[in-house]
Amino acid sequence: MTDRLPRPLALLLLALLAVLVLYPLFGPMLFPEKHTFLLQKLTGIMILAILAMSLDLLVGVAGLVSLGHAAFFGLGGYMLAILSPQYDAANIWVVLPLALLAVAGAAALVGFLSIRTSGIYFIMVTLAFGQMGFYLFNDTKLAGGSDGAYIMVKPAVEIAGYALVKLGSKQSFYYVVLGLFVGVYFFFRMLLASPFGRVVRAIGVNENRVRGLGFNPALYKLVAFTIGGTVAGLSGFLAATQYGFVNPSMLSWHHSGEALVMVILGGMGTLFGPVLGAFVFELARLGFESMTEHWLALMGAMVIAIVLLLPKGLAGLLLQVFGDPEPKAEEEE
Repeated sequence: MTDRLPRPLALLLLALLAVLVLYPLFGPMLFPEKHTFLLQKLTGIMILAILAMSLDLLVGVAGLVSLGHAAFFGLGGYMLAILSPQYDAANIWVVLPLALLAVAGAAALVGFLSIRTSGIYFIMVTLAFGQMGFYLFNDTKLAGGSDGAYIMVKPAVEIAGYALVKLGSKQSFYYVVLGLFVGVYFFFRMLLASPFGRVVRAIGVNENRVRGLGFNPALYKLVAFTIGGTVAGLSGFLAATQYGFVNPSMLSWHHSGEALVMVILGGMGTLFGPVLGAFVFELARLGFESMTEHWLALMGAMVIAIVLLLPKGLAGLLLQVFGDPEPKAEEEE
């Protein structure tokens, strides 16, 4: 399903992307009073969409259901807070690679210990590691403890003292996030189309058969887990940059659960589905919150209805409407 999309569906997704690209231009005319709020909201949703895609690599492709994925999201944000000078702008060319390197190391360690298990045991182990990360930042004075920490000045994107992008500008940051969002999507598409990605997808279908073909599933799952965790760290880094604040809730299992719901709503293993799931989940939350203080009940009803009526998620519905791409020759054989 990730090899290629039906042309009408691809055109629809490109049209939606065009709306995101053009929104900062026509947004002030359509929503003069709420434009700034909606711009920030869309930025936040795209950050969550990156998180959802990184989780889909594990859940929808490799068959690794993780409830500790938010730990890497939170760690990416905390690394920005820890590495940033208190009253000066951090150099993004330094702090971003260091943050991603730290997250990749943590993901590799957690993955090395977790992939030895499977099924419900894997879920519980990742949940335990996620909660360990939560309590590490919540119960110690590291980066503000339970109160969290502020990032007073956004990172500087400069070369030889010349500012390429001013992240303090909401519109500029919007386009930076949009560019990374699109870049992550195509990175995953290329990854899944590669020989490595095909082996990972095969592991998600039948791990024993992959082992019988001479591959080492543990190694492939570890690499996939590390890549997914690192991309989740990137989304956390962006979230900390946007809000200028980090707290332990970023690492909690509740956040992992929400990301998992986005993947399920959108359609596991489709890559574009979790993106749609992130937008639907967050926009529904926004609408329900404006309607009633009991918005969680409405959100729960919506999730249950989609799961029951659309077992393959929104992506499955779109693929059914627009038609699945024809199987490749080698698949037909």
